[in-house]
Amino acid sequence: MSDLTVQLHCAKWRDLNPRVEDVAARAARAALARLGALQDRLESSELTLVLADAALTRQLNSDFRGQDKPTNVLSFCAPQSAPQFAQVSAGACPPPYLGDVILSYETIIEEAREQGKNPADHLCHLIVHGVLHLFGFDHDTDQKTDEMEKLEITILKSLGIDNPYAIDGDAGGAAAARITNPGACCG
Repeated sequence: MSDLTVQLHCAKWRDLNPRVEDVAARAARAALARLGALQDRLESSELTLVLADAALTRQLNSDFRGQDKPTNVLSFCAPQSAPQFAQVSAGACPPPYLGDVILSYETIIEEAREQGKNPADHLCHLIVHGVLHLFGFDHDTDQKTDEMEKLEITILKSLGIDNPYAIDGDAGGAAAARITNPGACCG
C-alpha cells in the first residue's frame, strides 16, 4: 500500500497507546496483506483511518445512515471502488483511493470493557472489520457473516490477537459471539 493515512481526530486514543497510529496502521496493513491476490495491485492505492470520537461517528452515522447514534466503526468506500472492487479480476487494478474507515474511541473502549477484551485488540479487530467492508465483505447473511468472521480471525491471528468471537475459552467458534450490535457498525 503506497499511502495509508492515520488521522488522529480524538486525542483520547493516545490514552490507549501513545503510538496508536502505528497500532492502527499495522492492523490495516495486515488486513490488506491477507487479501492476497490483490496485494500486488494495492501498491498505488490509498486508505485513510480516522481515529475519531463518538460525536463524529454519531454525526456521520446520522448523515449517511439515518441512525442518530454513535457507532464503533464506519466504512466509506470511495465511489469508484464500491461493490465491484470485491470481484476484481486477475488483470484489473484497484482504484487509487479505497476509502475511509472511521472509529469511535468511546464506543470501542466501552465495548471492550463490556466484552472483557483488550481495548487495543478490539480496535485492531474493528479496523480489520472496516477494511474488509471496503473490499465488499459484509455480514448481512449468515453465510457472509461466517466468511467475514473467519477472515477476521485469520488476520487477527497474524497480529497475535485471539479470536474475538470466542466465548469462555472456545477459540474455534466464530458464530459463538457476533460483533455487538451489528447494526451499529459499518456504513
